[in-house]
Amino acid sequence: MKLTHMTGYVQPKLEWIDQIQNEEMRYFSSKEDAIKDIKIDGNKASLIGQNQVQAKIWGGGINTWHLQMEMYYEKRNGQWIITDQIASTY
Repeated sequence: MKLTHMTGYVQPKLEWIDQIQNEEMRYFSSKEDAIKDIKIDGNKASLIGQNQVQAKIWGGGINTWHLQMEMYYEKRNGQWIITDQIASTY
């Protein structure tokens, strides 16, 4: 899995988790606003959701971000696995 941030930075899953554990990224709350789209095509699927996320990212202050996440999944061995996430604002 990789996460593409609003800045365009493509971050591998383990680096993202490491930054959360080291508190370089701190997530405080998330409020779902909308699910915009869901598609399933065989062993692939996608979802677009919008959330208000309160977080402190890379040394900045605490902000509430209106994040739209495009999430892509692949079914492997009977389980859905997230392969890519793309963050933007709405």
